Amino acid sequence: MLSDQFTQIFREEHRKIRDTLLDLIQAFKEKDRARIENLLNQAAVLTGPHFRYEEEALYPALTEIFGEEYIEKLLGDHDQAIGIAKRLVELARKEQLTEEDVAEAVSLIRKVLPHVSDCDGLSIMTEKLSEDKIKSILDTRESSLKAGLDLIKWAESIRNRPSRLPQQ
Repeated sequence: MLSDQFTQIFREEHRKIRDTLLDLIQAFKEKDRARIENLLNQAAVLTGPHFRYEEEALYPALTEIFGEEYIEKLLGDHDQAIGIAKRLVELARKEQLTEEDVAEAVSLIRKVLPHVSDCDGLSIMTEKLSEDKIKSILDTRESSLKAGLDLIKWAESIRNRPSRLPQQ
């Protein structure tokens, strides 16, 4: 069944993103600049295609179940995650990371983590979609992976929404 295949893929992607974010928290705490850079790149590569197919195929397909308001919340979560990613890159480029920088980075990453776990739960709703819709989502996923745009490149060149940082 395609919904089972989708659930397996979706869950594995969220696990990789979760683990990368948790590792990034540790790297910031250790002020390990090489590891921070590597993990930020890894997160961007993982989330670019993932966010893209969610926004281009999954979220529109789930609108009939959740309604526009919840889908807009999910898109807003992405707006914020992209803003956070950009800020983390800024912090990582500083000559020296201060304790305040580390605290800010850790706080920002922790603001993204709930979306990872909440979004993973969407797969149970895909079971209610037609096989054709699930196939379309998986096809869009493949196209997104082939395009190979990381999160920032996709957000700045194709995505048509502004990013933002969370309210303090």
